[in-house]
Amino acid sequence: MPSRGVWPDARLVAPAHLGVDEKAAGRGEDYITVVSDVDAGVVRYVADERKEASLDAYFDTLPTEELARIEAVAMDMWEPYANSVRAHLPDPDDKIVFDRYHIMSHMTKAVDTVRKAENKRLRAGGNDALVGTKYLFLYSAENLPERHAERFGALRDSDLKTARAWAIKEDLRWLWDYVRRGWAERHWRRWYFWATHCRLEPVIEVAKMIKRHYDGVMAFFSHRLTSATAEGLNSRIQAIRVSARGYRNREHFKTAIYFHLGGLDLYPRTA
Repeated sequence: MPSRGVWPDARLVAPAHLGVDEKAAGRGEDYITVVSDVDAGVVRYVADERKEASLDAYFDTLPTEELARIEAVAMDMWEPYANSVRAHLPDPDDKIVFDRYHIMSHMTKAVDTVRKAENKRLRAGGNDALVGTKYLFLYSAENLPERHAERFGALRDSDLKTARAWAIKEDLRWLWDYVRRGWAERHWRRWYFWATHCRLEPVIEVAKMIKRHYDGVMAFFSHRLTSATAEGLNSRIQAIRVSARGYRNREHFKTAIYFHLGGLDLYPRTA
């Protein structure tokens, strides 16, 4: 298997829409970079680590005319990946799409940080209102289990800081439902003002981080691209890893990913 990590039979033709994501390959800070064809739903490349050079290695397999065929790249707000796109693709800032899933993950973590601090403060005063509510505030409104509806409704309508953080998080989710970019920008301006004036530091930090990546967030409305395919592939990669009870040999793990998720025709037609 080539040391660069590309499947030997892969054609050097660039997909129009790429997904780039990281995946834990072992314990601690042990990652691989997975590049997928979003439209075909297959893995095109696997590289060690999650560095700029990891994604560089994929782009280096493609001739210049194929690089020009890439229309958009969905990714999280990981600067090394963005830097690699900027170094290899023409008009890169029009093609980087910072993914909704990862943006909302940052907001959800901010809500949980607010909850932890508030729960600690309340319990010190003998108030257990937030005890056992971690997963309630991780749900989106429509996914909340019915059995928790009454309790969560009371918490949501309270004056708790956590309830306010959750409401801000939920309001951000509407951004990607707009058809027109202009309406989305209007929603963003209103949301950003609310988020940065809420006096909840974790929420303010995430709001400012999103603003720093504003162009890539709004690029969604040009391409309508998300990393949902990449996330689905990540789940299947995890299943491969679990089924083998881990891979001590990194190359064997990468080979298994290509075999199961690389779009191979395992039953070719014969003459």
